[in-house]
Amino acid sequence: MTTMTDTADTATTATNATNAHFTDPLLGSNFKGYPRTQPPRLRSEVGAAGWNMLAGDLPLPLAMLKREALEHNLAWMQSRVREWGIDLAPHGKTSMSPQLFQRQLKAGAWGLTFATVTQLAVGVAAGARRTLIANQVVSDEDLAGIQMLLRATAGLRIVFLVDSLEQLGLIEDWARRHPASVPFEVMIEIGVEGARTGCRTHEQAVTLATRLRASDAVKLVGIETYEGQGATGVSEPDTAYANTLMDRVEAIARHCDTHKLFETDEVLVSAGGSAIFDLVAGRLKPALGSPVRGLLRSGCYVTHDHGFYQRMVSAVDERLGCQCGEGLRPAMEVWATVQSRPEPGLAILAVGKRDISFDLSMPVPIARAARGALEAQAVPAGWKITALNDQHAYLRWDASEEAEAPQVGDRVGLGISHPCTTFDKWHWMPIVENDYRVSDAVAMHF
Repeated sequence: MTTMTDTADTATTATNATNAHFTDPLLGSNFKGYPRTQPPRLRSEVGAAGWNMLAGDLPLPLAMLKREALEHNLAWMQSRVREWGIDLAPHGKTSMSPQLFQRQLKAGAWGLTFATVTQLAVGVAAGARRTLIANQVVSDEDLAGIQMLLRATAGLRIVFLVDSLEQLGLIEDWARRHPASVPFEVMIEIGVEGARTGCRTHEQAVTLATRLRASDAVKLVGIETYEGQGATGVSEPDTAYANTLMDRVEAIARHCDTHKLFETDEVLVSAGGSAIFDLVAGRLKPALGSPVRGLLRSGCYVTHDHGFYQRMVSAVDERLGCQCGEGLRPAMEVWATVQSRPEPGLAILAVGKRDISFDLSMPVPIARAARGALEAQAVPAGWKITALNDQHAYLRWDASEEAEAPQVGDRVGLGISHPCTTFDKWHWMPIVENDYRVSDAVAMHF
């Protein structure tokens, strides 16, 4: 006879097995970048294998994380939000790595942000208990999925975004068909004309807030926006743009506070991509009648990059001046082999669109190592990746640098622009020391 205790024990065992799959999966040669000559290992055992990328212990192409830079970035961002008097709920979609989620939470993050319910479930399995979905939830499956997660996970909090009466109608319709469900916690999103989601006018947001307060299906707990789509990397226009947007956020927050539309003991106010996060950070705790928790959602800070975000955050560093000290460091590299020198001034690297991001700009050559060399060297300034195919990169250089041209069999390290779209091309990445000894590993679950 099966008892309730038996059922509970079975559920606990299944949950533990699921969590182990996310936090310590078995890695093997079915994952690209894992050596075919080595037996499968648990992720937690990779650091003890004695591998070194420059010694040829792992097949290329290979994406990897530099441990010292990674740890610096985690501490740097946590220090910034502490100075600003706000909290960090970093966007998990950047990496979708349970191991990086755990590092972010251990460093002091208040919670984690996701774009979808599927992503959020990975974060919950990794241990997140305060979560945001920085997106609208509209489908029956996703609404049911949120309720299922809430029932199954003690202490779990899930807050998602609303921006229309139509969306609220869908939520209420689902709730009527599921009377045992608990009210969904929601934040109103303030949007920008011509950009993505969010209320475009103050009047639209006020109307929505009033209806949310009257609904039994939801509880309004805060206001949210995303400023990243208007960022240019130039301080004067970026500052004006961010101030205008945050003025709108504050105005609707004050209206909701004055008219008792929030149903929470602590109002959440959230913004923050990874480009001009400093310009919104100081506006996340408006003076309201209730306590306010400001939540910054930057995600790409965890690895930073050698391209787009390096350019954008250089302006952040200038604005922060001596207050911030050393800024974020690129922590992700993708290494590849020179496989061909088919014509003068051109080398073909065995890496392509399936391995490395290209949506914002081409990868950047940052290091080289001759075949058999155990130390990486800087590359000439004229080296450039000019194009990518699925599995090939076109490396070109100035004619004056021909004496330093790469040779077939050489290894070339590439910096990336936009870490999100490199992470999603890999199932795992080694964490390496500065001499490229493998000391740990992370897994991704896209």
